[in-house]
Amino acid sequence: MIVSKSLRWTEACAGMLLGGLLLVTSTQARAESPVLDTLQMHGFLSQALVITDRNNFFGPSSSDSGSLKYTEIGANASLRPHQDVLIAAQVLSRRAGGDGSDAKPVLDYGIVDYQMLSNQQRTLGVQVGRFKNPFGFYNQTRDVAFTRPSILLPQSIYFDRTRSLGLAADGVSAYMEERLATGNIRAHIGIGDTQTGNDLRQTLRLDTFPGKLEPKTSAIAQVRYEHDGGRFVAALTTASANARFTSRTPGLSNGDFYFRPWILSLQYNEELWSLTGEFALRNSGLENFNDPRFNFDVTGESWYVQYTRRFHDDWQWLVRYDSLTSNRDDRSGKAFAASGAGPAHSQFANDITLGLQWNINPRVLMAAEYHHVDGTGWLPNQDNPDSSETSRRWNMLLFQLSLRF
Repeated sequence: MIVSKSLRWTEACAGMLLGGLLLVTSTQARAESPVLDTLQMHGFLSQALVITDRNNFFGPSSSDSGSLKYTEIGANASLRPHQDVLIAAQVLSRRAGGDGSDAKPVLDYGIVDYQMLSNQQRTLGVQVGRFKNPFGFYNQTRDVAFTRPSILLPQSIYFDRTRSLGLAADGVSAYMEERLATGNIRAHIGIGDTQTGNDLRQTLRLDTFPGKLEPKTSAIAQVRYEHDGGRFVAALTTASANARFTSRTPGLSNGDFYFRPWILSLQYNEELWSLTGEFALRNSGLENFNDPRFNFDVTGESWYVQYTRRFHDDWQWLVRYDSLTSNRDDRSGKAFAASGAGPAHSQFANDITLGLQWNINPRVLMAAEYHHVDGTGWLPNQDNPDSSETSRRWNMLLFQLSLRF
């Protein structure tokens, strides 16, 4: 298999792709080439206000005026040069607290998709480039507000704290769909280099040590079954994400990071309501450092149950309970606190969420939600650099306006 080993190469190719697609939007060009009739271009914009009574989330949210530092802007384009070939890419600018440096536009995905088989019974294809990881139910479209059931996805599964790790990979992926009399079976497997942003370094507490965290070859796979037109949906996801920390600290050797989750996803849909639940076991750690204080191996546990109800055609409300445990062998975090690593409440988070969405029209969405949280296990480190100053119990309000075209 061919695996992309160069992030710069992938970004450059996707940049050229988007540039080329932008150059062929004229009416005259469309008239001269049937291929250009397949060109599609879309975009979206979301702006949120985040207010917390304690702790900070996506900026200084605990200040009197809250935080407006949660913005998502994306633009995508796709083209079919052949009936079996799709070329697609998306650029994303996302600010989520911090100093705004993460708002620089980056390649979200950029793929060449070839379907070598497609008929009424089955589909088989391959993608090359930067592909979105098939992680749980929502990861592949997580940055488009119109595809989310709430402003924030369940943080126990879809970490915004370390989102770069599970977001996408540079390499090759293969997918298939088998259409049966009772439902559809879909499978997706990908191999490539995962992304390792500053958020992962901060969470691993490697950001204060000179060095570089670089991706290593990783893999992800998902099997999904949809019964009776999507009335019942089940999926199983597993992955092996790897990275290498090249140390520049005298006396400290290089080390390796690994993340090996298993996620079971279940959903039942009726005309006016949906019940969704996901459960994950997350094994992760650092190894091979010559200083044993850096090495660790833990298995965490994540799960949530979510009920959504649709009413008045364009309204939806939601209630959700979301639970995160960083270490199954230390659920309360007492051993973690006794070691002097930080407060016990930084090792778990139990979140009760109430949400409301209003689709004003197909292009405009307004949403609001309330969170009551016990624990700080998924609080971003960049917004709360000193975990000892965080509060165990806290509340959060979010309001968001989203547009798409």
